[in-house]
Amino acid sequence: SNAPAGKVELKKKVTLLRGISIIIGTIIGAGIFISPKGILKHSGSVGMSLVVWIACGVLSLFGALSYAELGTSIKKSGGHYTYIKEAFGPQMAFIRLWADLIAIRPAGLAVISLAFGQYILEPLFMPCGVPELAIKLTTSVGITSVMYLNSMSTSWTNRIQIFLTFSKLLAILIIIVPGLYMLFKGETKNFDNAFEISNVQLSGLPLAFYSGMYAYAGWWVLTVPLAICISMAIVTSCYVLTNVAYYTVMSAEELLASEAVAVTFAEKTMGNFSLAVPIFVALSCFGSMNGGLFAFSRMFYVASREGHLPEVLSMIHVRRHTPLAAVLVLYPMTMFQLFVGDIYSLLNFMSFLRWLFIGVATLGLIYMRYTRPDMPRPFKVPLIIPAVFSFTCFFMVFLSLYSDPLNTGIGFAISLTGIPAYYIFIVFDRRPKWLQEGLDSFNRAIQIILEVIPAEH
Repeated sequence: SNAPAGKVELKKKVTLLRGISIIIGTIIGAGIFISPKGILKHSGSVGMSLVVWIACGVLSLFGALSYAELGTSIKKSGGHYTYIKEAFGPQMAFIRLWADLIAIRPAGLAVISLAFGQYILEPLFMPCGVPELAIKLTTSVGITSVMYLNSMSTSWTNRIQIFLTFSKLLAILIIIVPGLYMLFKGETKNFDNAFEISNVQLSGLPLAFYSGMYAYAGWWVLTVPLAICISMAIVTSCYVLTNVAYYTVMSAEELLASEAVAVTFAEKTMGNFSLAVPIFVALSCFGSMNGGLFAFSRMFYVASREGHLPEVLSMIHVRRHTPLAAVLVLYPMTMFQLFVGDIYSLLNFMSFLRWLFIGVATLGLIYMRYTRPDMPRPFKVPLIIPAVFSFTCFFMVFLSLYSDPLNTGIGFAISLTGIPAYYIFIVFDRRPKWLQEGLDSFNRAIQIILEVIPAEH
C-alpha cells in the first residue's frame, strides 16, 4: 500500500458507530471552552451568539460534505494538501503546506496550549486573575511535555488518548446537565432580550465566525457522508446546549469578564465540586494537543514523499519509530508564537490562513467538476453546498482583513513567503550547486544527530 508508515489505516469499512465516534472525538475539544467568549464578544448579543453557533455547525456540515466528495474521488492520503494539489497543481499545494508548517499548526497548538495553561491555573488563583506570565510558563511546560511524549513513544500516546476523549465528553456533560436543570426551573432572565440588535456590527462577523469554526474544526477527518451528517447534528446540539447552560448561569457581562468560562460556570453551580471541571477541561486540551501533534507528523510523511519537504523531515527515529523531526520543527515555532500572541489574536491569525486554504480546496471541487467531468465520484454533493461554503470562507477571510488587519495581514504575508520558498526548496533542476550540496550535508548531519531513518513506504 502507498500509505505512510505509522499511518493508522482506516479499514475500508468503518462501521457507522465507529465513524461517528471518530468525528465527534476529533471535533469536540478545547474549542467549546475557548470560543463562547469570542463569539459573544463579536456577535454582540446572547441570541446572535446562539445563531452563530448554529450557523457554524451548518457551514461545517457543508464543508464536510464537500470534503467527502473530494476524499472519495481522490484516493491519495494527505487531506487538504492533496485536494489542492489535484485541482490547482503543486505550487499552490506547497504554499498551503508552507503556511501550515510555519503558521497554522504552531498557532493552533499555541492556542490550545494556552487554554490548557489557563484552565490549570484558574482554580489556583481564584478569585483573582491569573498573571499572564504564569499562564505562558505553564503553557510552555505543557507543550514541552506533549512534544517529549510524542518523541518518546507512540503506543503510550494512543492509550492516553482514549481516556482523554472520555474526559472531554464528561466535561461537557457536567455543564449541560446542571445548566438545563436550572433553565427548566425558570432561570431565564439572561435570555429576556436576547436579540439586543444595537451591538451587532458587520465587522464583528468574521471574528465571530473564526471563533465558531474553530470549535468545529476537525470535520475533515472522515469522508463517510452519513456519519458526517449524524456527527455534525450531535456536535452542534452539544455546543448550543453548552452555551445555553452558560447563559442560564451567567449574564453576558459575566461571561465576557471570565478568562475560563467553564471554571466560572462550575463555581456558580457546583460549589466544592467545581474543581472537577477545570481538570477535565485541561485534560481535554492536553488530548487535543497530543492528537494534533500526532496528525501533523503524519502529514510530513506525505509531503516529503511528494518531494515537497526536505527528506529529513519525513524520517522517523531508528528505535522509537517516532516522528522526531516533526516535533523539532514545530517546537520552536510554537514557543515563539506562544510568547508573542494571546489566545484570540493567535486564533484570528491562524483562522485567516486555515479558512482561506479550505475555501481554495472546496473551490477546487467545483473547478474539477468542469475540468475533469469523467473523474469517478462515488459520492457527489449538490454544487450549491460547496458554492455556499467556499463563498462564505472567502467572504469572511477578506472581511477579516478589515476587522483585524494586523493578525490577518501577518497571516497573508506569511503565505506569500511560500512563493520564494517554493522556488528555493522545490524547483530542483534550477537550484544552484552550492545550495544543493549544502542541503544534502545538512540532511545527512541531522540524520546522524537525531538517529532518524526514512520511513518504509
